[in-house]
Amino acid sequence: METHAFRMQLKPGMAEEYRRRHDAIWPELADLLRGAGISDYSIFLDPESNALFATLKLAEDNDRDSLPSHPIMRRWWDHMADIMDVDPGNKPREWPLIPMFHLP
Repeated sequence: METHAFRMQLKPGMAEEYRRRHDAIWPELADLLRGAGISDYSIFLDPESNALFATLKLAEDNDRDSLPSHPIMRRWWDHMADIMDVDPGNKPREWPLIPMFHLP
């Protein structure tokens, strides 16, 4: 299992709305992510910069690359586009994070 970490950017003043939407994550989206080989997915907020830091585990046989074309994923991105920095097509902008230290 591989750990993947990345940063996203929340628009100012949107932290509570972001939390509210994720507290009510759609069951079909959670099932889609798990089915694609994603587990142990966490997102953290830096309130000073509005940066979101995410980590997740990817199964060796994951199908993460298929998610951008899935209708449920695209619907979620559309749902979140008004509160985050997004690319064309409403995919949240992601900046990969480089592993620097790990204490097993």
